Amino acid sequence: MENDNQLTLLEAQNKVDEWIKTYGVRYFSELTNMTILTEEVGELARIMARTYGDQSFKNSDLKTNLADEMADVLWVLLCLANQTGVNLTEAFYNNIKKKTTRDKDRHKNNEKL
Repeated sequence: MENDNQLTLLEAQNKVDEWIKTYGVRYFSELTNMTILTEEVGELARIMARTYGDQSFKNSDLKTNLADEMADVLWVLLCLANQTGVNLTEAFYNNIKKKTTRDKDRHKNNEKL
């Protein structure tokens, strides 16, 4: 697969769908993919805790790759979006609008920041 420097969320959703239909036979069930997403987030959390937190690496952690684990999380999220009919581009823009409306002054006025 080519390495695109720029990829929209819709293009990413389409690439995942094409891969699943070509190599994956079919999507796992939504519940299975939700469980896999949770597992992948846990693997990402493990690397973050060891790289940026106070935990030390174990030998079994040394072969892990932060970018690859983030991509695993994104992959399964894209699968779930495809399965449930969510357009992530639209959802992302709507989420930015929601956060802007709700939090436009909240962080600026937070003395802790």
